[in-house]
Amino acid sequence: MKGKSTGRMEKSLIFLFLVFFIIIVTSIIIVSALQVNPVEEIIKNEEPIKILFVLENEERVLFTDVFIYYPVSGRGAVFNIPGNTGAIYSSLGRVDRIDAVYKEKGIDAYREEIEKLSGQSIPFSVVCSVEDFGTLTDLLGGLKIFIPYEVDIVSPNGERWLLPSGVNNLDGDKILTYLYYESPEETDGEVQDRYQNVMIAFLAALNKNLDTMFQVDNFNEYDDLFQTNLEKDDFRIVLETVAHVDSERLAPRSITGSVRVVDDKSLLFPHYDGELVKDLFKQTVSSLVSVVDTIYDRIYVLEVQNGTTVQGLARNTSILLQGFGFDVLSSVNADRNDYEETVIINHIGNDEVAKNLGDIISCKNIITEEILPESAGMEAESRVDFTIILGKDFDGRYVR
Repeated sequence: MKGKSTGRMEKSLIFLFLVFFIIIVTSIIIVSALQVNPVEEIIKNEEPIKILFVLENEERVLFTDVFIYYPVSGRGAVFNIPGNTGAIYSSLGRVDRIDAVYKEKGIDAYREEIEKLSGQSIPFSVVCSVEDFGTLTDLLGGLKIFIPYEVDIVSPNGERWLLPSGVNNLDGDKILTYLYYESPEETDGEVQDRYQNVMIAFLAALNKNLDTMFQVDNFNEYDDLFQTNLEKDDFRIVLETVAHVDSERLAPRSITGSVRVVDDKSLLFPHYDGELVKDLFKQTVSSLVSVVDTIYDRIYVLEVQNGTTVQGLARNTSILLQGFGFDVLSSVNADRNDYEETVIINHIGNDEVAKNLGDIISCKNIITEEILPESAGMEAESRVDFTIILGKDFDGRYVR
């Protein structure tokens, strides 16, 4: 009897073990089936692809760009995040430069802080060292960069920096010179523009090498030059997708703000407590997915006039609108200082861009003027596309 009882108990244990095994295996299969590949999901749903790109030099950030690409339209935008962007960063527990987050906490914390700054979810990150970027440049056949003035400077360690003016196809060594050289005449903004030129040239080179770079056998050589939070196959798919961007129509963007010295560090604090940065990202993403195909055809030129008694209102608003990619030709006082309502005057008849401009400052008061030929009264170089006259209803950010 005891042997039969023991046998039944053993069979019961085996049965229970099989049941638990089946449950565990079934659960694993179900969980695996429910897991969503974020790359496949974004591409399938035709959502904008957002990538944080960091070029580093000895574990320090040289430049940071957020690249946003909308596959349906082939349009993209590049946001430069200056390393000295200042704020109270929770990952550090203090006021500091944003690139200090990368140095002390790494790429994941850095991406999270930039997500807070931009108000956007940025699922993908790509890091490349300066040396590897030089190698990458050679593999891509060089990067085509426009250099407005000849560079002939001696570096602090005696090295001669030499770059010819004009459109140049820079190899790996020359692209490092372009990134590193320092000119006393250049402003911080002009240095950031150089960095953006490199990023845009890199994206153009990806497009040029589409037929060869993304073949599975060839991609291994490129993949080794990047650090990313994507699996290798997913990274190849993402990079190949964004390589279709129309680089001629990329919209470069940068953060504007006021520079203040904190703890002996010169920090750039974004205007309006960072709300402008979030608005800039939001407006740009909206324009990328817009069915209107004219918004980024060119840079539109504005004149901003102060129609109030508030000092500096036109100047500050000009800075605001430049952050959204407009070119402000002048910021001046209006013909009088008692305008009750803000008005946008559309000189070129482009209603879509006028509305987009109005949306930035919440202005619906838009007047379209008769479109005059260039010979009628103004020289071509002095013409503006839109004039904004600021009234008492404008609080420095929005029309209320």
